[in-house]
Amino acid sequence: MKTELKTYTVKELCEGFVYNELEGKGLYGLNGKLTIQPEYQRNYIYADGKKDVAVIDSILKGYPLGLIYFNKVADDKYEVLDGQQRITSIGRYLTNKFAIQLNGIEQIFTGLAEDLQNKILNTELLVYICEGEESEIKQWFETINIAGVPLNNQELLNAIFSGPFVTAAKTVFSNSQNTNINKWSAYINGDVLRQKYLEVALSWISSKHNKTIAEYMSDHRNDTDIQEMQLYFNTVIEWINNTFDDVTSQMKGLEWNRLYEEYHSNPYNKADLNALVKSLLSDEFVTDKKGVYEYALSGENPNLVKLLNVRIFEKKDKQKAYDRQTAEANSKGCSNCPMCAAGNNANKTKIWKISEMDADHVTAWSKGGATNLANCEMLCVTHNRAKGNR
Repeated sequence: MKTELKTYTVKELCEGFVYNELEGKGLYGLNGKLTIQPEYQRNYIYADGKKDVAVIDSILKGYPLGLIYFNKVADDKYEVLDGQQRITSIGRYLTNKFAIQLNGIEQIFTGLAEDLQNKILNTELLVYICEGEESEIKQWFETINIAGVPLNNQELLNAIFSGPFVTAAKTVFSNSQNTNINKWSAYINGDVLRQKYLEVALSWISSKHNKTIAEYMSDHRNDTDIQEMQLYFNTVIEWINNTFDDVTSQMKGLEWNRLYEEYHSNPYNKADLNALVKSLLSDEFVTDKKGVYEYALSGENPNLVKLLNVRIFEKKDKQKAYDRQTAEANSKGCSNCPMCAAGNNANKTKIWKISEMDADHVTAWSKGGATNLANCEMLCVTHNRAKGNR
């Protein structure tokens, strides 16, 4: 790969700057010769009133902004390889998209004193022009990930598999102006601009095909639409909406695609299901509320009670239950484990140490039993683990 170091002024670089407000990205600079955000670039994430302001503040203070890299794609045609966050911030400020504070006063670019305007416009930026094969450029892009916020895994995958598929996918799943984002945010963790929604959509459809995200993106790189991924994603979302009445914070980040695959064919009494969810979410003994949804969908499968992380008996209650049972066992000449005492083997009269026993609910928690001393019994480890529906 060949490189050439050049110097551009801010005025030259931002000549003809175009910013797409809907998609939240800078499009062109250098009078149309520069593509600011090619598809392998992440979305513009500096529009937070801090990072974008810091770029302009650095220029006014004479601080260096660091090297910028362009990829030469044709004669006199370039795309930004590294530096699009800085270039977009500068272009947005020059076109009055945000203000900075000077002497306690908010000022857009055209409101600045002429000497300050000129200082910004005449600031020189160092740019490396890179020229090479696509594989070299993509590898270099990963290597020079020197921006203030490192690329995450999905942003890197977008760069590696850039093409029609990524372009179409980002239009839907990386667009903060998409009106569906608010609905999806109830179930998805992360920032849409950092590709988290796209990552979830890709993980769902790739998992359905038993592939990794990278494998799926590679297979579909040259597809011109995302119909399969979009249809599956919407199907899962609609299943969630149709199954549960209320949206809660515990829904966010669950493996909804897996739950859909495992449970969407099951018939449910919707009223009963939602009553159970509501009851479990308000149950003080359930300490992991996120497990409520799968437990409810499973039909209260005893093997999935562990998902709820039901509050265990306190140490003092276990000791009291042990002392009570041991005293009764000694007076009757039987084991202090009720299940051993009821049996006919050698343990029928054995007095277990407390370290050899576990606390269990007399009335199972799933049948309304409380986690307190009145509902606590100590069983030997073997019988405790063998007992179902705890």
